[in-house]
Amino acid sequence: METWRVLNTGFSDPAWNMAVDEAILNAHSRGLVPPTIRFFGWDPPTLSIGYFQRSAKEVNLEALQAKGLGFVRRPTGGRAVLHDQELTYSVIVTESHPMMPSSVNESYRVLSMGLLEGFRELGFAAEMVSLADEEEKKKFESMGSAACFDSPSWYELVVEGRKVVGSAQVRQQHTILQHGSILLDLDVELLFSVLTFSSERIRERMMETFKERAVSIKDFSGEVISYDRAVEAFTVGFARGLGIKLEAAGLTPYEQELAEQLVQEKYGTDSWNFKK
Repeated sequence: METWRVLNTGFSDPAWNMAVDEAILNAHSRGLVPPTIRFFGWDPPTLSIGYFQRSAKEVNLEALQAKGLGFVRRPTGGRAVLHDQELTYSVIVTESHPMMPSSVNESYRVLSMGLLEGFRELGFAAEMVSLADEEEKKKFESMGSAACFDSPSWYELVVEGRKVVGSAQVRQQHTILQHGSILLDLDVELLFSVLTFSSERIRERMMETFKERAVSIKDFSGEVISYDRAVEAFTVGFARGLGIKLEAAGLTPYEQELAEQLVQEKYGTDSWNFKK
């Protein structure tokens, strides 16, 4: 059984969180560290946008500042995510790893088996739904707001027919980085208050559609699972879902130094976060 590394880096600011993911990707691509699964949280709560989104067009930056939320552009695609009451995960593994299919959608399905087993470890009846069928895909489509959970992939992890995880993936240096949000609770009104819409009517309509499709653990369990309990469950889930052994570790000095550099030169700069 192959051993991967698991990191729990706790709660950090948005620039640091994205810098650490890239630093791990860089280190793994050079063969300096094994494949890695990381769990983390956000302080302050943060709105992240996908690499291709236009911040000036899609985000109400004044509302974001007034509510004391952080802001960062991810290196991955996808739409806006409010990182608040959640467990965030990332997986870093080379494209050439025997477990990894070459297709983005198929690799998403394989990695999401860890998420599936994590929800099952918490006692929830999660399932992976294939959206290759157009009729099935329509169940999860929306009118297209800027919010991430409105955007289904070809495989969707669902609990009671609703989306429970928003994930995105990027490939650099022949290495896969997939990260995403496992919602412990969700403040939909806060999320939609910092996104830009052409009218209040459109905002309300998008928000209602979003509520029908996205769900937090609290929504279907009636209780808030703690960050620490979620880390435990999804650590078990990834080990079982991927058929690997996970060994707890911390960042290496190389990753720490590179992450600090990436904060200063990339993720902590306006030129990166507001470049579109």
